[in-house]
Amino acid sequence: MTVTRIEPCGKTRYRIHLDGEPAFILYKGEMKNLGIREGEEVSPDTLETIYSAILYRRARLRAMHLLEDMDRTEAGLREKLRQGEYPEEVTEKAIAYVRSFGYLNDARYAENFILSRQDTKSRREIEALLIKKGVAREIIDQAFSVCYTENEELEAVRKILRKKRFDPDSADSLQMQKIYGYLARKGFRYETIRQVIQNHAEDA
Repeated sequence: MTVTRIEPCGKTRYRIHLDGEPAFILYKGEMKNLGIREGEEVSPDTLETIYSAILYRRARLRAMHLLEDMDRTEAGLREKLRQGEYPEEVTEKAIAYVRSFGYLNDARYAENFILSRQDTKSRREIEALLIKKGVAREIIDQAFSVCYTENEELEAVRKILRKKRFDPDSADSLQMQKIYGYLARKGFRYETIRQVIQNHAEDA
């Protein structure tokens, strides 16, 4: 493969283009040691060194650092590594590495996510957030079966009503309509809202 362009992307980092396509990023010292020069061929052995030794090690360390910073989904970590312009094969190897040590676990992530939000958000809201984060539907369903019950949904509605200082006993029809609409837009089922409001006096 031929180095068709070397593009600066920082003080000491350069984006290397091979055969007209951006391939990876190297530091100035790495380019010098490997003899990477614009217009010259890169041998298969050199490419193997770049991918397996330099980029894979760097991606692995980056993945570990990102997971130390905060728990992430597999899709979220993959996107972060892609933003760092790691080649796809290097990204996948780094993800497999951290997954093998249990540092990356979408099922655990989903359960913790649900537990931390179940008293303020509806199941539908939480599901939507997890899907947006790239968690698979079957993992989400399994996580809900493990750590979510109807009682959590009811308690979430109660907490929202308390936070809004909403008193069903003194609310007029317009206020009642507005609170039903607000909770429905947050993903709570009509039956859940009705149950909490009807039992408000007993729960208070």
